Amino acid sequence: MTPKIALVTGASRGLGAAIAEALAPAYHVVAVARTIGALEELDDRIKAKGGEATLAPMDITLPDAMAQLCRAIHDRWGRVDLWVHAAVHAAPLTPAPYMDIKDWDKSIAVNVQATGLLIPYVAPLLGDTGTAMFFDDPRAGAPFFGAYGATKAAQVALARSWASETVKTGPRVLVVEPRPMPTATRARFFPGEDRKPLTPPRDEALRLLALL
Repeated sequence: MTPKIALVTGASRGLGAAIAEALAPAYHVVAVARTIGALEELDDRIKAKGGEATLAPMDITLPDAMAQLCRAIHDRWGRVDLWVHAAVHAAPLTPAPYMDIKDWDKSIAVNVQATGLLIPYVAPLLGDTGTAMFFDDPRAGAPFFGAYGATKAAQVALARSWASETVKTGPRVLVVEPRPMPTATRARFFPGEDRKPLTPPRDEALRLLALL
């Protein structure tokens, strides 16, 4: 029996890794990220649960790599049942006039351009019965969140447009807002924060997957 296929972009750490692990063994997980070591650790955890994963150490901003990945998925399985897009570049907090141009360019490339690239590639694999999940983080306009807030808002706006376009035809497109979690990204934004009240990524992954 062909397993359900889950594509997780940004699967090496944080919520993306937690969701990828939580999907096993119900799904065969195609885990995409640039950090090979973290992907291998994820693979070990998935195997320990009796699941299987295909590791794809790739840069989602490279069109040829993403085209190759989606073609490989099509040739092997013919579809994707679930796409979880957790990849994000969290630029350092800084006043808008002092944004580093390299961080601004990377924020656009990862948060906006890659999303616009992947949706046309993944949509045919999802067909009319698959599900795509995106994560909102409504910090647009907040002090010092210029690069991250603006590009994350653009990513979510694109996902919401896709969601409104596919209500009657599919695929199902979900935009959800995760609870605050003690991730490395949040630690960069809020150094010194008391992390005890925050929701562990594994718990949040289970809550969000229950929405499916």
